[in-house]
This record gives sequence, C-alpha cells and structure tokens, in this order.
Amino acid sequence: MSIATTTLRTAVFPRSTVLTSAGFVIAGVAFLSLLAQIAIPVPGSPVPVTGQTLGVLLLATSYGATLGTTTFFTYLLVGALGAPVFANSGSGVERIVGATGGYLVGMLLTSALLGYLGGRKWDQKFKTALPAMLMGSALTFGFGLFWLHEYTGKDWAWTISAGFTPFVIGEILKIAIAGTSLPLIWQFVQRKIS
Repeated sequence: MSIATTTLRTAVFPRSTVLTSAGFVIAGVAFLSLLAQIAIPVPGSPVPVTGQTLGVLLLATSYGATLGTTTFFTYLLVGALGAPVFANSGSGVERIVGATGGYLVGMLLTSALLGYLGGRKWDQKFKTALPAMLMGSALTFGFGLFWLHEYTGKDWAWTISAGFTPFVIGEILKIAIAGTSLPLIWQFVQRKIS
C-alpha cells in the first residue's frame, strides 16, 4: 500500500486486523465521548457548543471512510443504548431523534465524506485540508439546521440564531486546528517512513 494513497491510520499502522480495527473504533468512540463532554450551553438554544465536531474532523480524516463512519455509527449506537457519551453525559434514542439529532446525523455523513477525501490525500496539504474541513462542517450544520428547524417548528431566523450563529467562531477554530494539524502530522509521518 502506497503512503500516497492511504489514510493516516494505515500509514502509521499498515497491518490491519479485526482486533486492530476494533481497538481503533473503541478508542475513537472514547475520544468522541470525551470531546462531547466539553459542552457549553447556548442561552435560548437546545444545541450546546461541544468539542465533538473537532473529533469528527480529526477522526474521519485520519481513519478513512469505512473506519471513520463505523466509529461514528458505533458512537451513536452506544449512546442510543444508554451509554452517557453525548453532550452533558446524555444518552438515549431521544438525543438522536430530538433537536440535536440532525447534527449527529450530519456528523455521521461528514465522517464518510472526510474519510473519503482523506483517502484521496486531501488531508495532506493545507490547500486541500482546510476546504475539506469546511465541507465537513457545512454538511454537519446543514443537516443540523434543517432538522432543528423541522423539529422545533420555529422560523428560519430563530433556527439560524440558535443553531448556527453561536457556533461560527468555534467552528472556525476547529477547522483551523484540524486543517493545519493533519498536514503537519503527515509531514512528520512521511519523514519517518521514508
């Protein structure tokens, strides 16, 4: 497997077994769960600011489409089954079908998109990593806003002010962190493997 056509995970750990993949899924679910606990309530909004979206940006790109999507799906599943992995130690199906459900579904789709782009080296250069992260965030927020609008029955002005505007600065920071750190990590990995 060529380093030029692989994800960061497979570049660092080229041999993959079912046990190795299961370990990555468990570690990824734990990572997402920890970042979800960084939750800041937004007055007047059912959606908190969390570190979860940063976790999705980093994991999906590093893991690739299949493992990244599997990891986020597993995260949703263990949360739906009662593990306190969602923001503020939340759990249950109501979190997935409630006001914040669209953001969670959006993050699942973002995992697939960014994993796909990561497998095509978009995470290796600043000029492609930043747009990839922006596309992932747009997908997450697109689903989140549509779902929030439909779930609450409120108008679009309220939906944007409660579900998007308070998150802009945080998302810019998360995109900057993920979009700059992954190319730097790739430079390090490529020097070590070469």
